[in-house]
Amino acid sequence: MSALARKALSALTLSYDTDESKMPPHVLLAHQNYTTTLPDPSVLTPPKGSKVLLHSCCAPCSGAMIHEMSRMGLDVSVLFYNPNIHPYAEYLIRKEENVKFCEKLSIPFIDLDNGKDYDQKKWFALAKGMEGDAERGNRCTMCFDMRMMRTAAYAKENGFDIIATTNATSRWKDTEQVDGTAQAAADRFGLEYWRGAWKSDRLTLLKYQISAGERFYKQEYCGCSYSLRDSNLWREKEGIGKIKIGGEEAGLGSRWFTDAEVDAEEENQDVVDSFFADANAVADKVEEGNNRRDAWKVLKGDELKSLYEERKKGDHGGKGLNNW
Repeated sequence: MSALARKALSALTLSYDTDESKMPPHVLLAHQNYTTTLPDPSVLTPPKGSKVLLHSCCAPCSGAMIHEMSRMGLDVSVLFYNPNIHPYAEYLIRKEENVKFCEKLSIPFIDLDNGKDYDQKKWFALAKGMEGDAERGNRCTMCFDMRMMRTAAYAKENGFDIIATTNATSRWKDTEQVDGTAQAAADRFGLEYWRGAWKSDRLTLLKYQISAGERFYKQEYCGCSYSLRDSNLWREKEGIGKIKIGGEEAGLGSRWFTDAEVDAEEENQDVVDSFFADANAVADKVEEGNNRRDAWKVLKGDELKSLYEERKKGDHGGKGLNNW
């Protein structure tokens, strides 16, 4: 690692007040895990100097993983291949922010963008027939497969030993689904897939600290047009403004990551699980022939409102829903 990269990496260390008596419970737990948790011997721990190709969906999900890999002395490169992101304006925002972050850390950035189409037509063709699936369904498996196969192919062709993906950091993604598709891609090309503890309290807090410190763009939906559609349908039912792409203001909540503690608190596993239970109920009703907009309306509004109010951000009416 270059001296410039080491200097930049030093800025990504934990920066909160370490007086445990002043920490909120969720920060205390993350802090204690950060300072006491030992590596899990059952999880791949690459030797120093290993070449790792990290597939990245966005800068906010990359921060903690890049930090950990660089701290371990690994030779990390970031690959960006995300034909699922729609519309193109959102795609460019996420990619360009990722480029700037890697440049700051002197981390090689590999862009597999083939132009304005960026394989989006191929992605939509593969998603045909799965437009009504809920998140974490077959469409998401296809999406992970497509991206991880391309990542693994590039890794094999360019001498990388190990692949990993930032999709593994988000509690909004199913761990088995992400790891399963990535492992299949690695096996096909004779590579190692790194199944790290990327969703631990320690790394979740670190992820949000880096995001707040860098003032990253806070996306309001997962990325694909169907996620955008369903998020806006929920907002319509609740009388909330539609998602905004870019600009200084979000459709709901804050546009930028600014408060690591609040952002970390939002990603509560119980809230995530409750959301997907409701989303799956809607998908079932659509499969039975119901209109998607009507299917959202049949869910009890008060229950959904209570669910999302737990993810409050302290502004825009106390709601926050932008942590994908």
